[in-house]
Amino acid sequence: MSDQIQLEKSWRTLLGSEFEESYMVQLKAFLKKEKSARKVIYPSGDQIFSALDSTPVAKVRVVIVGQDPYHGLGQAHGLCFSVQPGIPRPPSLVNICKEIESDLGQSFTSDSGCLLPWSEQGVLLLNSVLTVEHGRAGSHQGQGWEKFTDRIITLLNDTREHLVFILWGNYALKKGAIVDSKRHCVLSSPHPSPLSAHRGFFGCRHFSETNAYLTSHGFDPIDWLHIS
Repeated sequence: MSDQIQLEKSWRTLLGSEFEESYMVQLKAFLKKEKSARKVIYPSGDQIFSALDSTPVAKVRVVIVGQDPYHGLGQAHGLCFSVQPGIPRPPSLVNICKEIESDLGQSFTSDSGCLLPWSEQGVLLLNSVLTVEHGRAGSHQGQGWEKFTDRIITLLNDTREHLVFILWGNYALKKGAIVDSKRHCVLSSPHPSPLSAHRGFFGCRHFSETNAYLTSHGFDPIDWLHIS
């Protein structure tokens, strides 16, 4: 994180004071120390808050909870499960796309793995941990990001109604425990990873269920086939 946090206006209004909390000050010091040791951190500094920047508070209709960023070269750009244009889809995203095609009975016209068009439609693609060291999955867990993203989920839970929270795997399910299922729609299944997708992710139909819930409350459905 840079000294001057650049954050979309509506999120800055809600979260601005959070950056003054001791845990965020400590997190910032940790990231500075990692960079001073010449460690490669993903995503780049200007993309750490891409999920928030591309989906303003009032626009959020769906929240997909991930764990931490991809740790390979050129993959992560601040949106969970998404990779930058031109980068092959990682295995979990391959399975997500398979389920979308099966669920909706339509095929993608692009083989891209960039999910930015989802964000622009109101899908908050939120990792629990927003940074990672190259080649070391989970390396920035326990440094403070979890508390920050818990705060985001709590604010959305408390200030909005009729959101859809999509929780894949036990990690996301625990993360979403603070969501009030009476105010919002909570969809859960095993993780789309090749290790667990066949245990119930395939066939979950979360994409059509999300759209059915949104339209029943007067919102436009998500065009899940629109990726770039």
